[in-house]
Amino acid sequence: MFVFILRRLFQTIPVMIGVTLAVFLMMHLIPGDAAKIMAGENANPDQIEQMRENLGLNDPLHIQYLRFVTNAVQGDLGNSIRTSRPVTEEIFSSRFAITVQLALIGTAAAVLLGLVAGIISATRKYSAADVGIMLVALLGLSLPNFWLGIMLIYLFSVNLGWLPVAGWGTWEHMILPAITLGTGGAAIIARMTRSSMLEVLNQDFIRTAYAKGVSDKVVIYKHALRNALIPVVTVVGLQFGGLLGGAVITETVFAINGLGRLIIDSIRAHDFPMVQGTILVCAVLFVLVNFLVDITYRLINKRIDLN
Repeated sequence: MFVFILRRLFQTIPVMIGVTLAVFLMMHLIPGDAAKIMAGENANPDQIEQMRENLGLNDPLHIQYLRFVTNAVQGDLGNSIRTSRPVTEEIFSSRFAITVQLALIGTAAAVLLGLVAGIISATRKYSAADVGIMLVALLGLSLPNFWLGIMLIYLFSVNLGWLPVAGWGTWEHMILPAITLGTGGAAIIARMTRSSMLEVLNQDFIRTAYAKGVSDKVVIYKHALRNALIPVVTVVGLQFGGLLGGAVITETVFAINGLGRLIIDSIRAHDFPMVQGTILVCAVLFVLVNFLVDITYRLINKRIDLN
């Protein structure tokens, strides 16, 4: 297991290099002169050139990239243009924790609903329940997040007054954003669970368990579900990683001050260091989540060969 973890860590190195390179080049590929924007609208050519020199933009690209990576490893992602505060301080003050909480709650809702729906659908194949669940899952995949969030606000906040319209802080604030984020993930997990469960239920060891007189619950939850979870765990990992960076629309709809809304506000203000830093943090978290997914495979099924 230890050798497997070390090998996976080494395999993430080229991925991280690719991520940092993509984030670094983003600043040079976007329209406009970063030095001119940072210097301000009223800056003269000398001030703009001085800003380029201060930012190191006159250096060759490979020197700029090495400096960017070195500073990022040390936790220095530069200073925000809007607030002049360090980017890491802006990200990890409260916004990071809010986005992680939102992603965790949304993933938990997706896993709970998706697993239950997938198991029911697989164990009642081609029944009315199976068809109904798959239709609902298809609907969940088709609904845009922004539309679903607005409809939930209109129904539960404006009309019924049960839940807050926007913001973050109490458990009431978490319900509607979690449902909005988790709906699409729940639909994917339900379909994946159904497919994987049906494949496992047709295996010889399941028929052997039934022949031995093992109860349905034990066969389904102990034997079938455990062996069917491997592809589901992959989907869950991807969903969680995607929610970390993909909560932009949900955070905007519900006025949540997380990383997603920070990215939108920074793009509007042409705050390039903040955009770079936020995207880099989300990308690194996505890589780490997938690394943890690989380790989870062995915890679920010890028969998996890690050599």
